[in-house]
Amino acid sequence: MKILVIGSGGREHALVWKIAQSQRVTKLYCAPGNVGIEQLATCVPIQADDLAGLKSFVQSEQIDLTVVGPEAPLAAGIADEFRKAKLKIFGPTRAAAQLESSKNFSKELLVRHHIPTAAAQSFTSLKLALEYLGRQRLPIVVKADGLAQGKGVVVATTSDKARQTLVDMLEKKTFGQSGSRVVLEEFLDGEELTIMAFTDGKTVVPMLPAQDHKRVGDGDTGPNTGGMGAYAPAPLGSPALRAAVLDKVLRPVVAALSKSGSPFAGVLYAGLMIVKGKPYVLEFNARFGDPETQVVLPLLKTDLVDVVEAVVEHRLDQLNVEWHDRSAVCVVMTSGGYPGSYQTGVPITGLPEKVLSGDVLVYHAGTKRQGGDVVTAGGRVLGITGVGGRLADAAERAYKMVRTISFPGCHYRSDIAHRAMRAAVTQA
Repeated sequence: MKILVIGSGGREHALVWKIAQSQRVTKLYCAPGNVGIEQLATCVPIQADDLAGLKSFVQSEQIDLTVVGPEAPLAAGIADEFRKAKLKIFGPTRAAAQLESSKNFSKELLVRHHIPTAAAQSFTSLKLALEYLGRQRLPIVVKADGLAQGKGVVVATTSDKARQTLVDMLEKKTFGQSGSRVVLEEFLDGEELTIMAFTDGKTVVPMLPAQDHKRVGDGDTGPNTGGMGAYAPAPLGSPALRAAVLDKVLRPVVAALSKSGSPFAGVLYAGLMIVKGKPYVLEFNARFGDPETQVVLPLLKTDLVDVVEAVVEHRLDQLNVEWHDRSAVCVVMTSGGYPGSYQTGVPITGLPEKVLSGDVLVYHAGTKRQGGDVVTAGGRVLGITGVGGRLADAAERAYKMVRTISFPGCHYRSDIAHRAMRAAVTQA
């Protein structure tokens, strides 16, 4: 079958790599793709938000199945457009994708269906937001309501920081329309966990639990980013906790959306805070996470194409999804200055000829070809994933590869999976 993957980042590189392993695939395309993806698929110069261009390409090339990577086309309604044209697409409708595109929509759904989450209020008025802030305890979480590429969340530890963030979002329009409404949320003190799940609107199949590292610096310091690395499976996601998340979060959300007439079919991403052993929802995404995908997919034993097709055809209950008993660690290499301003067009040296082989996978996130060089083209440049029997083995393989690759200003965290490995040493 012919498959198109939409997107150009590390998540899409991981998706293309996994889909390319399927014996069912005869031709694989990616729009627009990147330097790493072009080793595995035919890259076509159509941007992920060009819905008309993508639909036209799928129709002209007679693509059998389209897999959406990033959130923007889902929020814009690509799944609706494709389904109207009777084209198979993996991803939720615009209405269902509001779980990610509107934090206010998501929070109201959680509260209405008694799904555990932090207390919150949303505002479009700076004056009312500041008045509410004055009555709250610190720290407090300030969130841009709309899509902000993982950077629209600020944990404010002081009143001054919270006030300035509200001014930046509501008055100065730091995030444009995405910040025209803000959510002020109670701070939950615990440990973060990601559980993604395949769902066809009825059946929910959780993936292995992962932990993302959002802060830019070692020891979870500095500003939030789109993700500095991840690992899976996260020991925090014990079988008992995973069962609780399935029963108290994932199934109720899927059931609520189906009941409302907006069934969710695709990947439901639950960003959780685990407080004293209990899960609370921080956020939902309506697609695969980045960089969680780069550690979860290498551990998937079942053919991804089989899973995706079962979701699209609403027969996920008929498929047994299996996982390898191994661990994976992804270290993200970023441009200097990220998540603030950074330089691009910087040559990258030390890249292996085969970027995806054995137990070390080099995923391209923000790269492009310039003359004979591969150069940086974004904030998050590469995601280096190591796979091993133990978490420590996976981390060692990832960091060994990281140390062979360089570019001026390169930054990465040296402690990905530190909590889990420290816990393992303590238990030993």
